[in-house]
Parts: sequence; C-alpha cells; structure tokens
Amino acid sequence: MNICQEAVWRLISLEELLTLSWATRIKVAIGAAKGLSFLHDSETQVIYRDVKASNILLDSEFNAKLSDFGLAKDGPTGNKTHVSTRVMGTQGYAAPEYVATGRLSAKADVYSFGVVLLELLSGRRAFDRTKPDAEQDLVDWAKPCLADKRKLSRFMDSRLEGQYPKQGVRVVAALALQCTGSDAKLRPRMSQVLAALEQLQDVKGAEKLTNAEHRNAPNPVIRSPAPRGSALPPITQSTRVR
Repeated sequence: MNICQEAVWRLISLEELLTLSWATRIKVAIGAAKGLSFLHDSETQVIYRDVKASNILLDSEFNAKLSDFGLAKDGPTGNKTHVSTRVMGTQGYAAPEYVATGRLSAKADVYSFGVVLLELLSGRRAFDRTKPDAEQDLVDWAKPCLADKRKLSRFMDSRLEGQYPKQGVRVVAALALQCTGSDAKLRPRMSQVLAALEQLQDVKGAEKLTNAEHRNAPNPVIRSPAPRGSALPPITQSTRVR
C-alpha cells in the first residue's frame, strides 16, 4: 500500500524567529501573509482571529504557513461589514475595535499581522510586562519611534547587528504602522500587504539562508500527514482578551 508522506512542519517560538536573518524574517512574513490573503480573498471569507508569531509553522527551508485554526470564523456576507462575536485572541495582538465592541472583520487580522511585523523589526514581544509601563504594549511604544526616521535604527532588533537594507526596513515599518492604525477602514488589505512585502525580496538571493540558519533549520523528518480536519499538535492555547 502506498502512503503519501510529507515533511514535518513545526511551530517556532518568537525567540527562535528572532535568531533569523533579515531576509529570512521577510520570507517568513511573506509566507504568513500569503496564508491570510488566501483566507480573506476566498469565496467564503475566513477570518483567522489569532495571528501571532507562535502560530506560524516552518519547514526545513523556512517556508511558512499558519496553524491552529481553533478561533477562525467565517467573515461577513452580503452587505455586512463585520460579524459580532465573543472577543477571543491573545493580548497585544487583538485589534482595538474588536476588543471594544466584539465586531470582527478581516481588518482585525491585518492589525495582528502588523504587530507581528513590529516584533520582527524590534525583537520585542507584543505585550511584555517586564518592560516599563510605557513600553509594555509594543504598538503604543512603537508608533512614536517609527514616525521619526531618525529613531528607526534605535528601534531595530540588535540581534540583526545592522545587517538589513535601510530602505527595506522603512517599507516594513510603514506597513506595520498602516496595519496597526486605529481606524480599521484605513488599514490595507492583506493582498496589498503581501504585494509590498514580495517587492522587498531580491530575486537573486533574498531567500538564501545563512550558514547558521541551515544548521538550525527544523529537522526534515518524514511522517504521514495528519487526517483532514485533525488538530496540528502541539498547539499553543489562545487566551481570552480581557
């Protein structure tokens, strides 16, 4: 009997993600953006509702896809602009209008993705209680920093050691600001975010992994794929936003 097999994908922690080079971070962001864009632009729209770094799966080449669809919800239909639902998600990633009203739209996913971009830029968590009060919420702390180009280099993750294209950083910073804007209507669509990120890739080498990344890549173990509809273990449990 022939059994279809595929390489294992595994969850990656934010700490692991932040050991990657700039080019590989962009590659991971593009993979996640492709998944969200597909969900949002499908005939029956799906809102993922739990976009965060720890819900991104990577293979041995750092190709990314989304995991844990436990909070996913069908989007609005007809002339409706949103669906009303109980507020769920992870603190620091949830869009403010969703937390305040329970009204959910695809733009809530866009906001959460913008937070992930801020994490990739700064090396900080979306919400960190170990920081001073004014710096605990990454979005609130980041916006004044990113609005001033002179402060951008100080905002960047020191683990990158300055090895990134300044223009590319400006583009990602501008995208992050647009995605995390307080007015949901003014946020871009995920397809627009994806197009902007893809333009940052250097066709001749942006996707090449560094030697260290090759050594630390997820092991390409071969297993039978999980049955359709089954959970993808291990799954990080989401917490309700209060």
